[in-house]
Amino acid sequence: MYQQITLIGNLGSDPVMRMTTNGTPVTSFSLAVNKTWTQNGEKHDKTTWFRITCWRKLAETVQTYLRKGSQVCVIGEVETPKVYTNRAGESATGLEVTANLVKFLGGRGNSADMSTEFLAISDDDEDVPF
Repeated sequence: MYQQITLIGNLGSDPVMRMTTNGTPVTSFSLAVNKTWTQNGEKHDKTTWFRITCWRKLAETVQTYLRKGSQVCVIGEVETPKVYTNRAGESATGLEVTANLVKFLGGRGNSADMSTEFLAISDDDEDVPF
């Protein structure tokens, strides 16, 4: 069986890259996905947070070009949810996604040279297209 999730949102933090013990790059960042709707004339907003993990070439590219506020589309696989206690002392669930593809959509936090480009970098790209 196979499962896939597609998310569009903004980075809630700068990506952080580290290396595994065998030298494989891995980058993580938080992604805020916002939903807005109107019910009975009243506007409602909801933000769902995801923890995104990228590996290898994708990890290096994300670390280099994305910053807090950047808008992206992430396509990947949902990992087993993790239950934790939040700052308010309430039980919460952490939603984690391993990215297979990251599309740079623009938006806040992009450098001037990235503002008009649309880039899609996948985990299996041998060479980055720039």
